[in-house]
Amino acid sequence: MRILAIGTGADTQDVLLLDTAAPVESSVKMVMPSATEVAARRIRRATQERRPVLLTGVTMGSGACRVALTRHLAAGLQAFATERAATTFDPDLAVVRAMGVVVLAEEEAQTLRGAERIQMQDLDLVAIRSALASFEVPVQFDGLAIGCLDHGTPPPGVSDRAFRFDHMRRVARHGGDLHSFAMTVAEVPDYLTRARSMLACRDIDVPAVFLDTGVASVLGALHDPRVAEHDEQCILHLGNMHALAIHTRGTAVLGLVEHHTEMLSGPEIDQLTERFLRRELTHEEVFSHHGHGLFYLDEGAGDTAYVTVTGPQRGKLRGSPLHPYVATPLGDTMISGCLGLVKGFAARTPNARDEIEAALALA
Repeated sequence: MRILAIGTGADTQDVLLLDTAAPVESSVKMVMPSATEVAARRIRRATQERRPVLLTGVTMGSGACRVALTRHLAAGLQAFATERAATTFDPDLAVVRAMGVVVLAEEEAQTLRGAERIQMQDLDLVAIRSALASFEVPVQFDGLAIGCLDHGTPPPGVSDRAFRFDHMRRVARHGGDLHSFAMTVAEVPDYLTRARSMLACRDIDVPAVFLDTGVASVLGALHDPRVAEHDEQCILHLGNMHALAIHTRGTAVLGLVEHHTEMLSGPEIDQLTERFLRRELTHEEVFSHHGHGLFYLDEGAGDTAYVTVTGPQRGKLRGSPLHPYVATPLGDTMISGCLGLVKGFAARTPNARDEIEAALALA
């Protein structure tokens, strides 16, 4: 059985092709520029060449491509976008038009000439297949596990930070377990427009599961034997844009706090983590500091939790008094998220569960 796991972040997309018929350690792994970074590079190239751009495709993460588009427009150059691609920058097309983008119907976009066409999509299976085929890796898959961070599309007047965190809290309270965040295609709510757009870009008819990337990294970190041997864990995922800490007892969620990595220094992360585990930190404090929020499902203090860190910005905790352990499941901290995606896929795909878990047990 071959499971393709793709975790899309702000700067990178991490790819793991797990083949249960081979040693897990020999699985193909790639850390490549994220889709939003690829789109940004194409926009920047058009800016340098003084060419207009036409954005087509679907809703995706904005991040780097928003910055590139803003600079393109500031340079006095034209930008066009189809309605679906335009919602990458705001669900309200009036806001996108106010940026200076000309929003077109699909039919109008097809007849536009002279612009650099840029496809907006977080999931590009054609590109991944091409990379694999270059190394003679078979490109047939039996399952697909994908992840991103989706703020969702909030109602008018509602903060996207608050809207996302309400979703995270609701999912955790409903199931109380990290596996609760793993969703089949039919279970992904309509308001998670980025996730649904990723799933819509599939071109293969195989079982698929979606999982939030931060939660996936925490779930993957638990596969490190040194992390799993403790009764309680506090696992921090320090991504390039978002920081997530989950207090767990195995896969049970005891508490969760989410913020923005770029807004926190190492000492601030230390303090946030310590106060979170002592149950002194409040949701209002986190949100007022422009974070997403916090909730506790178990009011007991977590002083005995084993502090673990993963993610590309883990260097912020170098020399931390918390002495966090860097999780290295399968010997690679950058693949924590993909491994968590595979574990989420196994949890929601009964026909594949035993085979995947048996393969991972040997790693």
